Amino acid sequence: MVGKITGEFGAHGKRGGEAISDRLTELAGGIKSSAMSERGLEARLNYLTKSPAGYQAMERAGIEVKPRTLIAWLSGDRDPNKANRSRIDAAYADLRRRNIARSLKKRLNNNGRGTRVEVHPITQSGVTPSRKRDLDVRKINVRPSQWDQLVDQWAAHDTAGMNDTWDAIAEDSIGSDWGAYTEVSSIGFGA
Repeated sequence: MVGKITGEFGAHGKRGGEAISDRLTELAGGIKSSAMSERGLEARLNYLTKSPAGYQAMERAGIEVKPRTLIAWLSGDRDPNKANRSRIDAAYADLRRRNIARSLKKRLNNNGRGTRVEVHPITQSGVTPSRKRDLDVRKINVRPSQWDQLVDQWAAHDTAGMNDTWDAIAEDSIGSDWGAYTEVSSIGFGA
């Protein structure tokens, strides 16, 4: 399940893989202007049309236009409709993830040392005091091979795979209480 999780007793959070995906997306950065703005559209189209990989990303996003239409979009003579703008944005995000993945792996692998992460437990503000668990922020080290797997899954938009990988990391690194950290409020790290 992707999105905010509400537990049986009122706890709030998200799956660990999703939290890592959110953070990797923040670290990847990208074009700040909306795809709906002229500036954002132009920047995305320029990025996508600079390489064969960009055209492949547009194809994966379902953009099927004639070359003259694409040229008109690039020159500003015609504007794509709202559906195509959304597809252009999706193609840009896909290509950006694929292009930045190698750099993120290198930074997160940290010369073979991995990267330390802070795991913030699920928010229990809505839980009745008698049902609350005593959960602390955990600091663990994610190994390079684990980062490689997570970043590859993130680049492929495989959130379910990231959740499975996170569960294995939590079980391996946190100990007997690892199940309490499969759903979190956030997972913080820098790269």
